[in-house]
Amino acid sequence: MTQQPQVALVTGANSGIGVEIARRLVADGFRVIVSGRNSSRGEAVAEELGPEAFWIQADLSDSASVQNLIDETVRTGGRLDVLVNNAGVDLVGPILEVSEEQIRENYATNVFGTIFALQAAGRVMRDQGDGGAIINITSRLAMIGVPTMSLYSAGKGAIQSLTTAGAVELAPHNIRVNAVAPGMAKTPLYDTWVSEQEDPEATEREVASKIPLGRIALPSDVAAAVSYLASPGAEYITGTTIPVEGGYLAQ
Repeated sequence: MTQQPQVALVTGANSGIGVEIARRLVADGFRVIVSGRNSSRGEAVAEELGPEAFWIQADLSDSASVQNLIDETVRTGGRLDVLVNNAGVDLVGPILEVSEEQIRENYATNVFGTIFALQAAGRVMRDQGDGGAIINITSRLAMIGVPTMSLYSAGKGAIQSLTTAGAVELAPHNIRVNAVAPGMAKTPLYDTWVSEQEDPEATEREVASKIPLGRIALPSDVAAAVSYLASPGAEYITGTTIPVEGGYLAQ
């Protein structure tokens, strides 16, 4: 009798780190649901990743859409073993100038969407009876201060606290809750930002020079940490955060 593969859901898997996480989990033997807002990109990602990848459109800022995503994930995959809360949007601007509308729009996805997904997935994992793993993608900015990133940092800090408290509360159901905190990583957003600088090559050298390991993270570096936390090798790890930032926070 063929054993059904474990099922992982990766939110925000249209591009960048989310795609690489989904690719790694497929390689690890998971049936992977990729989700995001842009259906054309998402469908292309699922097709690229092969027959064990499936696309489901969702807007994490809407709780009904999140619940539908979890329901469709279970219908498509048969169960849910791993949730990777990767969906998020940037918020850059002086703390005294960012508008209420910008803050509410950002937190609707970065904070409330992550919470809604954890709740809905957690209920499924609890009711399955054999637990699961929830992995939140936070940021090094949850632990340090950077000008113009204060409100984005505060949102990621909320998810950092959700990770530790959620781990304790869900432990009786054998649901592990951990986080991965990337530093600067080579994503499409990063490439766009670098290309807009007066001297892109000098900017990249300057950024890398501030990182002890001397280079900017690749999406595959983040995916490797997620892969570990989703694996049986991490079955006794919960409530922790793995920084993937080349030693930046150790300085």
